[in-house]
Amino acid sequence: MSSVPERSDIDTEYKWDLASIYASDDDWEEAFEDVQSRLSDIAAYEGRVTEDAETLFELLRLEEAVMREVSKVANYASLRSAEDTRNQEYQALQAKAESLASEAQSTASFVEPELQELSEEEVASFVEAEPELAEYEHYFDDVLRMKPHTRSAEVEELLAELSEVAGAPSDIYGMLSNADMTFPTVENPEGESVEISQGNFTKLQKHPNREFRREVYEQFYDEWGDVRNTVGTALKNSVKKDVKYANARNYDTAREAALDGPNVPVDVYDNLVETVRDNLDYLHRHTELKREALGVEEVEMWDLYMSLTGEEGPEVTYEEAKEYIVDAVAPLGEEYQAQVEAGLEDRWVDVYENRGKRSGAFSSGTYDTQPFILMNYQDDIASMFTLAHELGHSLHSELAKDEQPWQYADYTIFVAEVASTVNETLLTQYLLENVEDDEFRTHVLDEYLERFRSTLYRQTMFADFEHQMHTISEDGGALTPDRLDALYGDLKQEFYAPANVDDRIAREWMRIPHFYYNYYVYQYSTGISAAVAIVERILNEGEDAAADYRDALALGGSEYPIDVLETAGVDMSSPEPIESALSVYGEYLDEVAALLDLE
Repeated sequence: MSSVPERSDIDTEYKWDLASIYASDDDWEEAFEDVQSRLSDIAAYEGRVTEDAETLFELLRLEEAVMREVSKVANYASLRSAEDTRNQEYQALQAKAESLASEAQSTASFVEPELQELSEEEVASFVEAEPELAEYEHYFDDVLRMKPHTRSAEVEELLAELSEVAGAPSDIYGMLSNADMTFPTVENPEGESVEISQGNFTKLQKHPNREFRREVYEQFYDEWGDVRNTVGTALKNSVKKDVKYANARNYDTAREAALDGPNVPVDVYDNLVETVRDNLDYLHRHTELKREALGVEEVEMWDLYMSLTGEEGPEVTYEEAKEYIVDAVAPLGEEYQAQVEAGLEDRWVDVYENRGKRSGAFSSGTYDTQPFILMNYQDDIASMFTLAHELGHSLHSELAKDEQPWQYADYTIFVAEVASTVNETLLTQYLLENVEDDEFRTHVLDEYLERFRSTLYRQTMFADFEHQMHTISEDGGALTPDRLDALYGDLKQEFYAPANVDDRIAREWMRIPHFYYNYYVYQYSTGISAAVAIVERILNEGEDAAADYRDALALGGSEYPIDVLETAGVDMSSPEPIESALSVYGEYLDEVAALLDLE
């Protein structure tokens, strides 16, 4: 029987090294208690933020010291919880850490409202009186920019205190989908029993046996159907939370509030959705190529993940993936390449799926720790690309930390998704140019096309769905599971018009955790668009363009995201990068059609 192993069965070399944060849980408890006791030091400055320049500088340095430790405490607990969501001890640890983070946010919530009592001229005079405050000039600009949407200190404290409760819909969904839901076991064509999981569902949907794919698909979505009211209630309340918080901060819509945080113009969102909708013909052609390649009368929803070759891709072990990725990022410079190689050897990555492990993949870490990458590696090309993606995030963090003070080391998701997709694009280029095996190259090309489909098109479809949900809620409409099914089913039908869009796929919204992240998913689509443009520039112009890109990553959060990408040579206020990426998608469709002798 093919089953998911327990964590204890996985070799240490394939697990991340959380002892590099705290040597033991006892050390974590000691750090927790210490930093919790220091929150009162911050509170002592309430009402004194703008007393004078020296006081402001003292407070900002104190806030940094405390929040850096809070971040470490929270990160350790979160990563422990992700290892096995069934472990009640680590669930309790994470709950404590979330409470601490909420308490810290609440304690420091007076800082920005008090800063906003200053004018730009008064801030400039403070910087003149205390030159070390010059380091915070972008921070001051950002704080003053948000003045119309910042409430009184009392209201800000209340909103901060509610943050933990406001996260309940996402927490409930996470526990249900990762810990409590058990998916059926099916028999594959080789006679082996295979347990369906969140981590292996997509891989099983690539199995060459169509009847097996259908069975997996139906069993998987039928299981979701059994919890549709719970998931629907969680998502409905998550959307309501977004709307209420936007209203509390004097925004007209939740989307406006979400995009104003990182200072991304709403036009960027509209450009994305409109441009992709205007170019659905590429996606429809991809779907038709699948129909022809598979030799079927109609593409079914359980065919969408299938390779155009009609076969499972070749096995790519974790060790092979590491070697390919290190070689692929060479155009980004020797130092970047060396950091990638070192991270892969220094236990940044938690590699394989285990029972109870959080599904999917992510890159995490803090200013004072190494990066940590969660994977559920499946020995295939898709997993290799996911590893390259997450390493892009990790190297972004490392470059920003190396060049920026703490307050600017973090960066927006809008920029983050560029860094991850640049790595994917470079990996594609490298493999197509250097691997001689035609079958392998065809699968690589097919994988990249799939990533275009699932990133540029699918995530834009998600973004459209997300905006429709919020608009309905803002207009006083009801987000029932039936309404959500109808919304999602209509979009799926529009995007995949040549395929048979059945009733089960209308439930797909239930398995997407990113819908709880408040206007998050569009950034995957803008990210791949910018990444394609950046890679084209690097491959055409060489080191000068690579240096511009590294400089952009090193900016962290010291500039607004649109300006950061301009440093890398991309204007995301225009639809041009999206149109360019879509054109590349079309060219790759032509190439794979020629390779496979398809129309």
